[in-house]
Amino acid sequence: MEIPVAWSVVLLVAAVWNLVVWPQFWRRVTKDPRSRDDAGRPTRFYTVHAVLVGVSLLLGVLVGVVGLLGLLG
Repeated sequence: MEIPVAWSVVLLVAAVWNLVVWPQFWRRVTKDPRSRDDAGRPTRFYTVHAVLVGVSLLLGVLVGVVGLLGLLG
């Protein structure tokens, strides 16, 4: 894969950002009282944020792989 080194570095920085920030956000979501109802079941708040965090982490990994391939290729 041929992309400029500068863009590869930008992609790697974006990947690291996602992989550092989102897990910390997830910890806050799980501790939030809106995450569970009175019976302890996950709420829509929890579900929406779980999807948001999951997609963001997946994108972070994919962006990181593209950035790494750009540096190596």
